Amino acid sequence: MRDVTANPATTVVVVTWRGAPHVTACLDALAAQSRPHRTLVVDNASDDGTAALLAAHPSHPQVLRLPRNTGYAGALAAALPEVGTPLLAWLNDDAEPEPDWLATLEDTLDQAPLAAAATSLLVRPDGTTQSAGVRLTADGHGADLPEPAGEVFGFCGGAALLRADALRAVGGVPARFFCYYEDTDTAWRLRLAGWDVVAAPEARVVHAHGVSSKPGSPLFHLWNERNRLLMLLRCAPRGVAVTQLVRFAALTAVLPLRPGRPAAANFRFGLRCRVLAGVAARLPATLRARRRIGRRAALGRGAIWEAWAGL
Repeated sequence: MRDVTANPATTVVVVTWRGAPHVTACLDALAAQSRPHRTLVVDNASDDGTAALLAAHPSHPQVLRLPRNTGYAGALAAALPEVGTPLLAWLNDDAEPEPDWLATLEDTLDQAPLAAAATSLLVRPDGTTQSAGVRLTADGHGADLPEPAGEVFGFCGGAALLRADALRAVGGVPARFFCYYEDTDTAWRLRLAGWDVVAAPEARVVHAHGVSSKPGSPLFHLWNERNRLLMLLRCAPRGVAVTQLVRFAALTAVLPLRPGRPAAANFRFGLRCRVLAGVAARLPATLRARRRIGRRAALGRGAIWEAWAGL
């Protein structure tokens, strides 16, 4: 058990953008935590009064205000140099953790020395489960688990605890993802480096999912599809990454010829072309990152894929 009389072990990083309607409730929940911690709020250039709410909050969080909106991934990357504790938590600004949330996560990592990250149980306001961790599908998607499991492939970035040194050692957060898949990409790189990821189902968080970016919106699908492909190019075996990229491009090419295609935004020809253009623009940097990830890896890409894909 951790010595709770010592200096705080965790910096909780809260990323906000136009969070005035909900960030106060998040900070109230953090102030009620049973375990001491530091709070760092990264404000993505909010223009809705969020800055005033942060300044007035009685918990006096440290605030890092960015000059522009860098997304969730960019804000987490900007926060990492400011973290001086051995652990850091990622927390959405529309999440309200229960009082023992942080203590449960810290104790979970204490009891799992080979784990670099612990994922929370995120529940919707109606009590249904949003995420009990993340699995890797057979085609390389990250999918939320509906039921708690002991060891999971990855963590949900909406509420998780990580070892700061392990995160730095695998290259930090992919800032250019902007939003979505930064968590699964990070978990994949931690696994390649030999670390485990575990679930802490008693670390409960109520999460009003999708307040800042609506799931199902064109922007959601644009970032989601682009970042999945970038993650595969960075982390997956070469054959898997190339196959998934070619499949995406081939389906995009034939979509205009297919009658009765699904109405979802990710089946729109124009959006998929934007996804491919985004991947192409980032391809040189992504391939350089792939080489760096490979040099840091303790385990083979094929071994991780065979152990986790499709489970």
